[in-house]
Amino acid sequence: MIRVIIGGVLIFAGLFVLGIATIGIFRFSTMLNRIHVAAKCDTLGALLVLSGLIVLSGFNVFSLKLALVIVFLWLCNPAASHLVARAEVKTNPNLEQICDFLDMTGEGEIKEC
Repeated sequence: MIRVIIGGVLIFAGLFVLGIATIGIFRFSTMLNRIHVAAKCDTLGALLVLSGLIVLSGFNVFSLKLALVIVFLWLCNPAASHLVARAEVKTNPNLEQICDFLDMTGEGEIKEC
């Protein structure tokens, strides 16, 4: 009974974080702000939901697979979000008018916009 309550609380907390992230994605106006919200909250929300599923399933092979999915998400989600944000910085010519950032693309100069 305790395991079901703890698992349910973790899953509910993860769904709450993912719901708030969805509102945040629609609330922010620039792509860089949206990718920041998505990167942070997707990782936390998925971690909580998968942790709740691990608690509900108990200690078995299925929970080990879910733990490997958590590790994969921890490694890949920040890298993928960084690549999307970097592509936005390199391809959007109007980005300097929208937000302030440091241009560190490797051309040798660092300028503040």
